[in-house]
Amino acid sequence: MKCDEAVHVCDKSQYKEASFFEKLKFKMHILICSFCRGHAKRNSKLTETMKTANIKTLCPEEKQQLKTRIQEEMKNGQQF
Repeated sequence: MKCDEAVHVCDKSQYKEASFFEKLKFKMHILICSFCRGHAKRNSKLTETMKTANIKTLCPEEKQQLKTRIQEEMKNGQQF
């Protein structure tokens, strides 16, 4: 397995999309490749952080209101 394929399988594994055979090949690859092993650790940490983060987003109506306001202010030449 080449590193670019390993990175792709690592990403798929994080989202439970990798097959058993892909995961097996990936595990064998990271035994010998420190770069991909490091990527897998960072990827796991990022995924865990995102799961535990309490991220709040705007609802679609609020996004549209903000977008409209920004467009109007840009049209009028106002600065933020």
